[in-house]
Amino acid sequence: MTKLNRANLPSLKPGIAVPNYQASDLKPGILHFGLGNFHRAHQAVYLDTLFNMGKSRDWGIIGTGVRPADRAMHDALKPQDWLTTVVEQEANVSRARVTGAMLGMIPPEDRAAIVRKLADPAIRIVSITVTEGGYFIDPATGQFNPEFPEMAADGKHPDDPHTVFGLIALGLKKRREAGTKPFTVMSCDNIPHNGVVARNAVAGVARLWDKGLAEWIAANASFPNGMVDRITPATTDRERKLCLQDFGIEDNWPVYCEEFIQWVLEDNFCNGRPELEAAGGQFVPDVTPFEFMKIRILNGGHAAIAYPASLLDVHFVHDAMNHPLVGAFFAKIEREEIMPTVPPVPGVVLDDYYHLIHRRFSNPKIGDTIPRLAFDGSNRQPKFIVPVARDRLKAGGSVDSLAFESALWCRHCFGKTETGKDTTAGDPAWPRLTELAARAKTDPLIWLSMKDVYGEVGQSEVFRRAFAKSLTDIWSKGTEKALADFVGA
Repeated sequence: MTKLNRANLPSLKPGIAVPNYQASDLKPGILHFGLGNFHRAHQAVYLDTLFNMGKSRDWGIIGTGVRPADRAMHDALKPQDWLTTVVEQEANVSRARVTGAMLGMIPPEDRAAIVRKLADPAIRIVSITVTEGGYFIDPATGQFNPEFPEMAADGKHPDDPHTVFGLIALGLKKRREAGTKPFTVMSCDNIPHNGVVARNAVAGVARLWDKGLAEWIAANASFPNGMVDRITPATTDRERKLCLQDFGIEDNWPVYCEEFIQWVLEDNFCNGRPELEAAGGQFVPDVTPFEFMKIRILNGGHAAIAYPASLLDVHFVHDAMNHPLVGAFFAKIEREEIMPTVPPVPGVVLDDYYHLIHRRFSNPKIGDTIPRLAFDGSNRQPKFIVPVARDRLKAGGSVDSLAFESALWCRHCFGKTETGKDTTAGDPAWPRLTELAARAKTDPLIWLSMKDVYGEVGQSEVFRRAFAKSLTDIWSKGTEKALADFVGA
């Protein structure tokens, strides 16, 4: 057993990759909000790869955040010198590497220090992973909504904002006042046109203070769109024990992930950038086709298996893919309704991408869980499922599978599986969802009254009929029989 820290790196088992650079070899260039598992399995890995190549060493990461979970991450990583064990897993392979791209972390409660760092000319990129629901947008329209309570509070306190976007806007305000070049804001979240969404949020909160500042930000800061991809489950005691058992590393917060990794970006950086292409990053003129492909086929596919698996008490994603009914539903919704809405992607055969996603979801070593996929449905459904239904309706295509998926989500939000176990309350809107799901048992269309989720799709007679039939079948037959009848099993 070896406690993870820089002094102990030479003592790790042979075969475990470790940084070939010291922290003193790096200079900070990136401030990152949201040091969750995905960031440490994705952006930090790309940078660690570059630093090991002797490249871009003036782009070290300083971490921060605004949530209590960010404080917990600070306390976990500080004793191990900000190092992370990243375990990449395929069916027959598990390999560990220790990454050292992070140089330090500002605790979330020290907002003054965060603003000072944002104003520091050395920081040329501010990157963010704050989940799909953290952008203060109206789920039905995709537009920034300044009426969220957190945004309204930032609007009233321009010198002490509490949100990520308020802090970024204040940092840009300080740079404008000092005549310092602005930074690039780089979203690493699974949101269509995430750069545009981030720009709308930062400029939106700035507009609450000063219209001129908002216009300056929109004109001078950069907000590249990007598509990020790597399946990265949450860390539990299971992963900590496996890290110790398999690799002899005592890591307070290791990251387990798949081997596959992808990052596609627009080359739109106002103040320089690391050589990400040398580490496998891809720069393209337009990320949109890649976004559509990933968000619809992968993230939409996650939603498609999350709720039937939850209701049938399936815990792991790979077991859901091997379940004859869940796997059949995944194939049906993907091939018949999701994939036809994805436009051509340069250099990609969509059928090959579908098989890649199927293989990745079926990976038994990842340990990805259904509760993780079922998390935050009120924010994810309007991004991953409802837009697909909207496009299908406009094209006159079938929405039966999409409506069935939505009915399964509703049934999941009732709060009990088919065997009476509690479903995970992983949604900020859970009280509203459970209340509506209970009413929908006898009045299915009440579920579609959530305009912030369904928008115009909820008013479509075609979708309403398909949804009502699906939910009625699920309640009258039970999830398993309704699913079997739907997929023709």
